[in-house]
Amino acid sequence: MFSKILIANRGEIAVRIIRACKEMGVATVAVYSEADKNALHVALADQSYCIGGSEASDSYLNENQIISTAVLAGAQAIHPGYGFLSENAHFARLCRKNGLVFIGPGLESMERLSDKAILKELIRHTGLTVIPGTKAVSSAEEARKAADTIGYPVMLKACSGGGGRGIRLIRTADEMEESYLQASSEATSAFGDGSVYLEKYIFPARHVELQVLADEYGNAVCLGERDCSLQRRNQKLVEESPSPAVTGAQREKMIGLAVEAVKKIGYVGAGTLEFLLDQDGNFWFMEMNVRLQVEHCVTEMLTGVDLVKWQIRIAAGIPLNFTQQDICMQGSAIECRINALSCGTLQMLHVPGGPSVRFDTYLIAGTAVSPYYDSLLGKLIVFAKTREETLRKMRAALCELVIDGISTNIKEQLRIVEDDRFISGNYDLTFMGNR
Repeated sequence: MFSKILIANRGEIAVRIIRACKEMGVATVAVYSEADKNALHVALADQSYCIGGSEASDSYLNENQIISTAVLAGAQAIHPGYGFLSENAHFARLCRKNGLVFIGPGLESMERLSDKAILKELIRHTGLTVIPGTKAVSSAEEARKAADTIGYPVMLKACSGGGGRGIRLIRTADEMEESYLQASSEATSAFGDGSVYLEKYIFPARHVELQVLADEYGNAVCLGERDCSLQRRNQKLVEESPSPAVTGAQREKMIGLAVEAVKKIGYVGAGTLEFLLDQDGNFWFMEMNVRLQVEHCVTEMLTGVDLVKWQIRIAAGIPLNFTQQDICMQGSAIECRINALSCGTLQMLHVPGGPSVRFDTYLIAGTAVSPYYDSLLGKLIVFAKTREETLRKMRAALCELVIDGISTNIKEQLRIVEDDRFISGNYDLTFMGNR
């Protein structure tokens, strides 16, 4: 096991990783930008180093500075969290070159799988049904010709990264050129890679993803599914597990296929296979995120499996000590993402409590929410034996959560979980008006 880990991230995920390391007896090193000098993760870590200016490109995306800091601090491994460098194969290679373990999939897997267009070609041979699409397209004209073959509407997506960035829905050929330039530019800004690919737009549908863990000894498990259909502009707002749209028979089948798929492609670590579930009950593979997901907490609440700790153990060469049969997925868990709607300084924070209520956040009194980074303030997660009880618990928790000094989407989240469509479980990707 590692004795010291550098966390190459910020915000609530940096806090989450530091807490997991403390419970494992592992020392931590935080890196931070000038804007985050008073952040919670800086105070919680055993060592903290400023690595650059407020812009992410000057700090959290500064690969050489992060590597130098890890070596200086005597860390053996780097945990990238999600976003930033978490799916960057070049950074993983730098880690290896400097004797550091990248806590994520192996370098070879990252190089093969981080390009989502290439990954879909590999998945085609595992038994999963893949959405019709292309490899990376080099121009708007090439994308237009491919769309003519696939048939409109289509989705243009970034080959690297995630989080809804570099994605455009295109309904007609006339929209292609502008959408291509926008998607490519956005992908370049977010991930340093402007390549994009095309896929058929399946509508109406739900967004359902399966969480997997796999070690280097050929063991793999699937920790069930998450329904992530509550989105605005491809940004997830609410997640729940299990999905109210997935039957027991479908779940059992998809878990088996997911486990076999990760074994066939030789994947090691925590990963998420993402699907569209159409109105006829068919699962269409979209992509695989080769990192920890923002919404991993909802799976942890349902199964009791600590995904961050297992990421670290697997990277240290420790085999999984449980099998698929050991995983319990009884009950219901729901997560609401609490986002900032304005910048400002937190004046007061009150976090709801009670059994099986969790709020993952980086907020403390005096925290300055800046415009430089993602708007996510925290994630409110609740668990209960039934979905009906979970909904009541979430409504109560949202009513109790107080974040003063910063405008948030708490009221919107309360409207969502009080909406009859959500309560019935009969919702899809059009819930927030997405088309």
